[in-house]
Amino acid sequence: MAATTPTHDLPLFPLSNVLFPDGHLQLRIFEPRYLDLIRECARTGREFGVCMILEGREAGQPAVPAAVGTLARITDFHTREDGLLGIVAEGGKRFRVARTRVRSDGQVRGDVTVWNAEDTLPVPAEFGLLATILERLSEQMMPPWRNDVAGRADDASWVGFRLCELLPLDAHECQHMLELDDPLQRLAELRDILPRFQRT
Repeated sequence: MAATTPTHDLPLFPLSNVLFPDGHLQLRIFEPRYLDLIRECARTGREFGVCMILEGREAGQPAVPAAVGTLARITDFHTREDGLLGIVAEGGKRFRVARTRVRSDGQVRGDVTVWNAEDTLPVPAEFGLLATILERLSEQMMPPWRNDVAGRADDASWVGFRLCELLPLDAHECQHMLELDDPLQRLAELRDILPRFQRT
């Protein structure tokens, strides 16, 4: 089990997809509850939490979030062509939600414990193919972190999370990978599902 910090209050942003540590997220903000959330984070410098939706939808009635999510730090604001607020956020540490509550404006808050970052472990030789696949996919798909691959290709945690972003996993598979607390187990499971993506 990952080591944790004491429980504290965190605004939650339930989404249909998963944010991984060191990942990048672009959001279009238009609902008042999320405009308030972004204002709060901008004013205080705090992070917010991104959790995959288990029940419900991104817009409308408050959704039920997964129990494990990722902290998100806002790195950029901009006005989109449609006039709405756009933000870019970067994934930080993971957290577990102990309980949630919904404010009168529909914003979901959680009492969360933040997990420590995974240890930096080298990529074992048996998973070397995964690092090679990541390099090739990053060249083809041009993710925002593509220039970091050379320097972090031997970090098992980083390689695993980046592959989860680029491989065509469904949302529940991504959530499962997020919840694993062993980076080598994550690489092993990714290796085992690679045959699904091979062209016949």
